[in-house]
Amino acid sequence: MRIAALLVSLVVFSLPVSAQDLRLGVVAPTSGSFARLGQQWVDGALAAARMHEGVELEVFDSGCDEEDAVDLGQRIVESGVTAVAGFLCTPVATAALPALTEAAIPLVTAIRSTGLTDQRSQTGWPVFRIGPRADEERAALAEILTARWREDFFAIVDDGTIYGRELAESFRASAEEAELEPVYVDTYRPQLDNQIGLVGRLRRAGATHVMVGGDRSDIAIIARDAAELGITLTIAGGEALRAESSGVQLREGVLMIAPPLWEETATPEALEALEAQKIVPDGYVLPGFASIEVLLAAHEQMQSGENSLIEALTKGSFRTVIGTVSFDDKGDREQQIYRLHRYDGQAFQEVE
Repeated sequence: MRIAALLVSLVVFSLPVSAQDLRLGVVAPTSGSFARLGQQWVDGALAAARMHEGVELEVFDSGCDEEDAVDLGQRIVESGVTAVAGFLCTPVATAALPALTEAAIPLVTAIRSTGLTDQRSQTGWPVFRIGPRADEERAALAEILTARWREDFFAIVDDGTIYGRELAESFRASAEEAELEPVYVDTYRPQLDNQIGLVGRLRRAGATHVMVGGDRSDIAIIARDAAELGITLTIAGGEALRAESSGVQLREGVLMIAPPLWEETATPEALEALEAQKIVPDGYVLPGFASIEVLLAAHEQMQSGENSLIEALTKGSFRTVIGTVSFDDKGDREQQIYRLHRYDGQAFQEVE
């Protein structure tokens, strides 16, 4: 599906790009079980393109299984696009990237898989990631809590899942490097109606703070049981706390280490532009928007003297709706976007 983004005239709030005859590909699953997420990315990309004259987008329905990617990379190359944005699913991206690499077509994506960029020295894949890596959450959590809990009696518990164990092990390693030792470490049984036993063990260990590698429902139950037992306990967790509430309500004061929601950091001008186009800034809309901003700005820099679009992406710094974006030598975003948040009883608010 080819869409010429020439018809909508809006206020340009970011980059004075003149992109005559610039053709970009947008690759996302617009059918199947991931179609809603894919359409969010496409909507954001189209909204950004409409704000610049002469930009033409070609949308490729990628699916989300490796078998869906058969010949996809070659089809993108044959389409004549200069660069692509999207690819929400790792297997599809890895199947298509060899063809894109051979044709020197860069990819701007939000896929978190570390292998896309860590293997650049072997693969040469021109991948540029505008969101966080898969391992960035646990690294940020460890750094933030190690710095803040130096004088506190803290415990580390996890639910035994890969996610929970990785958060716990990363924090424990960081604390050990800082010559800090938790007063208690445990793996608890998740999805119980109560966690009174765990809370009792934390009290006997003298813990005043606990990092929980687990989901929102378990953390809510731990916080509830601690309050009912009269125990003052500061509880922190990861991005799993962004999940919808199910049953027990989260207690005020619970801490979360996570990026801000995209719509919380977007400029008012960007939100107004999306509203004018009747696009709700959910999910992948704003990253999709930002991916096109990055490519347009890099194209402008290339026209000003860089040898190639890939070189411009590697060297440049780009102002987007999700903040300033620049890339390291592997193609990972250089900006650390994880923050500490505190639950105020209604929503998570960033802690200064």
